[in-house]
Amino acid sequence: MEIGKLSNRALGEIVFNNIKYKRKEVLQGAAIGMDNAIIDFGEEVCIISTDPITGATKDIGKLAIHISCNDVASSGAEPIGVLLTILAPPSTTIEDIDLIMKEAGEAAEELKVEIMGGHTEITDAVNRVVISTTVLGKQLRKNMIDPSRVKVGDKVLITKYAGVEGTSILAKEMEEYLMEKLDRKRIIEAQKMGDMISVVKEGLICGEIGVNYMHDITEGGVLGAVWEGAMAINKGIKIYEELIPIMDVTREIASILKIDPYKLISSGSMLIIADDEKASIIEEKLKGEGIKVSQIGEVIKEGIIIKRKDKEENIPPPASDELYKALSILG
Repeated sequence: MEIGKLSNRALGEIVFNNIKYKRKEVLQGAAIGMDNAIIDFGEEVCIISTDPITGATKDIGKLAIHISCNDVASSGAEPIGVLLTILAPPSTTIEDIDLIMKEAGEAAEELKVEIMGGHTEITDAVNRVVISTTVLGKQLRKNMIDPSRVKVGDKVLITKYAGVEGTSILAKEMEEYLMEKLDRKRIIEAQKMGDMISVVKEGLICGEIGVNYMHDITEGGVLGAVWEGAMAINKGIKIYEELIPIMDVTREIASILKIDPYKLISSGSMLIIADDEKASIIEEKLKGEGIKVSQIGEVIKEGIIIKRKDKEENIPPPASDELYKALSILG
């Protein structure tokens, strides 16, 4: 099987089809394009998300906290607490664990999230450290995002840039390889893109404004997020390649590694769907907070399309992320 998330087809046929029992308290369960589960607690709801870190070996404590908090924020909810599981091979040192926890602790403090517990184990079942986090958040039930309210003509926006996380990971994991082909200043610039990885602020702002859909852009990149978004809203989406914001250094690294930057993991970017009026408010509010936001397309009746210059192409379901293709060069 391909490295990366299980395909959406396999998720539907193998994973979701075997989830038989449902509870009335679960308002949102497993579904393509939905980042979180939601549990009813009366006037408030509990937002829950879980994610592993598998594509990186550096800064994994920091990444683990941010990635799951980003998912919770995509519901417009405030992350409250984190459960952290660390599985480490026998070669791991106590210093390695200490570094991971320092990174996680600093990230959690930055986001005002408590690490409530978890599990730490040395095991020969893994050949490198694997971290998985489960984040819990809270939200007033009346403020829940409802993708069914999305209508044709609503605007599609993204924050920051395509390939944020992937660019940073590749510049760190493949630094020596890239040094032969790219100026060191550019590599440092790419590595520092990891500082943009949180979307909690924009998620909370958009939650307050009231949008109908948000999706943290992770594996599969911008194109993957658009495809999954269309599944979640049960409508079509059309985007324009020329409107997708992308850093020059991301283009350079993608060219060197022969990967598609629009299919590169992009935690740090949020896909947002809102009507005209709220899209304008979002742009004003986010820009006031120093967060770049760009309109890249609109909701259409059917079809998942990207327009490249004068040609329209169908966006296929996301496959294995381009990150893994690039990392495979290292053997």
